[in-house]
Amino acid sequence: MRRPPSGEQIDLHHREHHAVIVEVGGGLRAYTLGERRIIDGYGPERICDGSRGQVLVPWPNRLRDGRYEWEGAELQLDISDVKLHNAIHGLAAWRNWTVTGRSDASVVMRQVLHPTHGYPFELELEVSYELGEDGLTVTITALNASERACPYGAGFHPYLAPPGLELIDGCEVRLPAASYQLADERMLPYANASVTKTPYDFRSARALGDVALDHCFLDLEHDGEGIARASISGPAGTTTVWADSTHRYLQLYSGDTLAAPERRRGLAIEPMTCAPNAFVSGDGLVRLEPGERHISRCGITPS
Repeated sequence: MRRPPSGEQIDLHHREHHAVIVEVGGGLRAYTLGERRIIDGYGPERICDGSRGQVLVPWPNRLRDGRYEWEGAELQLDISDVKLHNAIHGLAAWRNWTVTGRSDASVVMRQVLHPTHGYPFELELEVSYELGEDGLTVTITALNASERACPYGAGFHPYLAPPGLELIDGCEVRLPAASYQLADERMLPYANASVTKTPYDFRSARALGDVALDHCFLDLEHDGEGIARASISGPAGTTTVWADSTHRYLQLYSGDTLAAPERRRGLAIEPMTCAPNAFVSGDGLVRLEPGERHISRCGITPS
């Protein structure tokens, strides 16, 4: 049998929950609850498109021109967002991850991110997935194995399938965020604004309709345990993305710029520990000292 483009397929099961984790990028390819699709993933014969289910380290989202300064040095990353001339979504999404622990309902994947000219630091990366009664929990851990501090951010990029619908237009969306970032033509932020009296106010659940989203939201509402939640609802139920207090930002993307068959078939709700362009702005950026670990947790709960 021909090897899938995403490498080894790791099947996880807990009662009616079923998820598929892949070797390439250590990402989430599929997640179902019985017959219901929880995420809008991709088939085993396909190459991942639109960053579906990918782990975004050591930075999420876009970095202007792939260029930043760190401790007096000018550093240049490869341009991976060619159309807008940015570096996007980190360095780990297309590398192979190795399984280091596994059970029926969980898996731990590991990768060493070796230094490059654009990111001259060594990170020991780990991502774990665990299915349970409340859905899927994703934990991303980074250890700075370098001899000096490094810049770091993390994100996760699932597309939620519209419950019981073909397109997201008919769904209700709830997003507990008071502000969003205004972005330029290259999708890079230049200011923050209140969501009040804008099409982007989803603090109370409401129909998405034809609103196009590719926006970073902040000033999130967290519960007593520091958890923020955003959800999409349809005739078949509700799917919620939750994120712990390390995540100060949520990016929502409605898929309007994807290829025609995939447009608006899923709503990406992306927990991020830092803002777009954080290597330049410092907005939410983590300074990871030698030997220091950063742990972030998020997950998907269907109901």
